[in-house]
Amino acid sequence: MTRKLLLALVAAAALAACSDSDQEEIQQWMQEQRAATKPQVTPIPEPKRFAPQAYTQESAVEPFSQQKLSVAFKRDAQQAGTASAALLQPELSRRKEPLEAYPLDSMAMVGSLIKAGQPVALIKIDNLLYQVKPGNYLGQNYGRITKVTETEVVMRELVQDAAGEWIERTSTLQLQEKSK
Repeated sequence: MTRKLLLALVAAAALAACSDSDQEEIQQWMQEQRAATKPQVTPIPEPKRFAPQAYTQESAVEPFSQQKLSVAFKRDAQQAGTASAALLQPELSRRKEPLEAYPLDSMAMVGSLIKAGQPVALIKIDNLLYQVKPGNYLGQNYGRITKVTETEVVMRELVQDAAGEWIERTSTLQLQEKSK
């Protein structure tokens, strides 16, 4: 047993002696490599000199102002001609119908029927039922009914755009299913 112990101690001492010399060789090689290696970094070019520009448009009209938009709309309307503008104006001289006093969002289509061969829609406003047909006026935007189907009322409304010009838009009133 002492022999095995002695042999193990001799082997450990030999290994310890070998590792120190290998480590020294590696350390020396690393120092030589560091000394021999020179990094090559390309220099950064000097930044360009910034020359600020003076703002000269302070007195000009702001590009998004209402004034500029209204001038552009009026100019476009004049180029289009007055004949087309006259076609899209509400009939202010005619007598208003009773359903023109209510906004569209307060109305609900609750049904439709055929009366004398013509489609008629049933419109509910404030728990009262009204019958409307194509040609009647509806809503506060000069809406004139153009078509009545089983499920909707289609109308043409005249509204003013930002420049005060009259434009036409189509609106519908959908059949409201009764919820249970």
